[in-house]
Amino acid sequence: MRELQYPFDADYILKKKKALKRQLSENTDGFLPVRIAILGGYTTNDIRLILELFLLDQRFIPEFYESEYARFYEDAIFDNTELTDFHPDIVYVCTSNRNIPAYPSAWDDTAAVDSLLHDQSEKFVQIWESLTERYDCPIIQNNFELPSYRLLGNMDASDIHGRVNFITRLNMEFYSYAQTHKNLHICDINYLSAVFGLDRWSDPFYYHMYKYALSLDAIPYLAFNVANIIKSIYGKNKKGLVLDMDNTLWGGVIGDDGADNILIGPEEPEGRAFTEFQTYLKELSSLGILLNVDSKNDEANALAGLSHPDSVLKEDDFIVIKANWEPKDRNLTEIAQTLNILPESLVFIDDNPAERHIVTSSMPQVCAPEIGEPHEYIGTIDKGGYFEATSLSSDDAKRNEMYRENAKRVTLQSKFTDYRDYLLSLDMHAHIGEFEPVAYGRITQLTNKSNQFNLTTKRYTQNQIESAASDPDRIAIYGRLTDRFGDNGIVTVVIGHVQNDECHIELWLMSCRVLKRDMEYAMMDALAKECNRRGLSKIIGYYYSTAKNAMVKDFYADMGFTLTNEDPDGNRVWEYELGADYECKNSVIKVDM
Repeated sequence: MRELQYPFDADYILKKKKALKRQLSENTDGFLPVRIAILGGYTTNDIRLILELFLLDQRFIPEFYESEYARFYEDAIFDNTELTDFHPDIVYVCTSNRNIPAYPSAWDDTAAVDSLLHDQSEKFVQIWESLTERYDCPIIQNNFELPSYRLLGNMDASDIHGRVNFITRLNMEFYSYAQTHKNLHICDINYLSAVFGLDRWSDPFYYHMYKYALSLDAIPYLAFNVANIIKSIYGKNKKGLVLDMDNTLWGGVIGDDGADNILIGPEEPEGRAFTEFQTYLKELSSLGILLNVDSKNDEANALAGLSHPDSVLKEDDFIVIKANWEPKDRNLTEIAQTLNILPESLVFIDDNPAERHIVTSSMPQVCAPEIGEPHEYIGTIDKGGYFEATSLSSDDAKRNEMYRENAKRVTLQSKFTDYRDYLLSLDMHAHIGEFEPVAYGRITQLTNKSNQFNLTTKRYTQNQIESAASDPDRIAIYGRLTDRFGDNGIVTVVIGHVQNDECHIELWLMSCRVLKRDMEYAMMDALAKECNRRGLSKIIGYYYSTAKNAMVKDFYADMGFTLTNEDPDGNRVWEYELGADYECKNSVIKVDM
């Protein structure tokens, strides 16, 4: 919904929240249910209401538990039957500097200040560890915004007795904990309040009147930020950008002005804005964000622009370049097909509102933000939260190269008439093994990103992945695939629950990057081998139907399973009888186990 994409009108959202909710709730097919406990240090009712809108817009169906006023500590530490029965998927600890009970006195010595800091920090550590022990789910924790006044003036930042200094040190304690506990995610209201304007954010009128720790018109910005963190935890980030060229990557129209006369580089103010924007895009690319071009241009002109000596981005920074005179929505669809991802996984960036309208009219789930003037491009995309990071893995750094290598595989495939010959030509090697610590992060990330090839649609936190790895009643295996073009990384995961002499599949997923390369057969062979080793007689497979995973509805039939049950919603249960006569299904991948 355009009204809920950045830049948005906060006042409109607050006034129209009921109408927006009705509109967003009209069709929730394929939406992901999520239970969120909000433990507030102040009044959080409107935060909950607006957060619900942003989550619905991200295709979640949220259900909330909301603590009583300022009882965040009690709800986290002590027994609470209502919260326990709620079984939260995510806990959001919504606090502010209003919840800091004491600050250093101007006459405290260093030891007294350090002791006060430790006590304040330890209180929150107790909260996080209690929540983790009780609910074993991701925790979102606000850091602290700066104080609304400075008793020591500018020295408040540098002197250990200053409130600015104390809050800064307390925030650093939060960050240190988060760096070693991957289930804790910091909601950076310190940054949000600075961007919004600290005086406006912390307007004391709202606290004294309503017990709000932030102004009413700041609430949509906070809720949007929290929704982006939740979206990222569940792997719903966008995967890449599709970029126009003329007046988007550089100033001017290259077909009219020529490559030598486009605005880019240090000489002109507008050129400097485009250079900064390209530098930002290059930095996004280094994090694994896929860059692509969709431009109404002759290809030769497009490549000439990227060859300009002042262009930060070069041809090889892009995965797919579509420079032609075809409609841009058609180009975007073909880009998504080449990348083997859904169009809504891409963000369309174009300075022309007519082109944005054409794309979003034919593909409503594709985001095409109003990017403003060239000097505003970075801020608009960055604050849009499309690529919110809650984890980073080594595979992220290699993602662009992986997709580039995949494009080479597509080119190679076109040279073969026999598909098996093509697969053999890839010289594929797989490592399939039990979950191990070095892989926990990527496995967790994969479970929260894969949608099309995900049979049960379950999502896992890293704590849950670690628990599955150490549980003797679980079979937990992952697969990594390499071929002649490079390393695809960890691409598939299976988790089975052993009950009596049966293995019940809780999770089976695979990255779209390796679809139709028989990696699923290699995993089936590995699963059957482990089940036989344990003396199991049967594998029970489950398929839970969603709007995105229809491609695997007959997966178990292809593996030789027998359908035993199907409900009206299309959910299915399958069985596979094991035995010593099991015949391996993979014949094209060399497997190391």
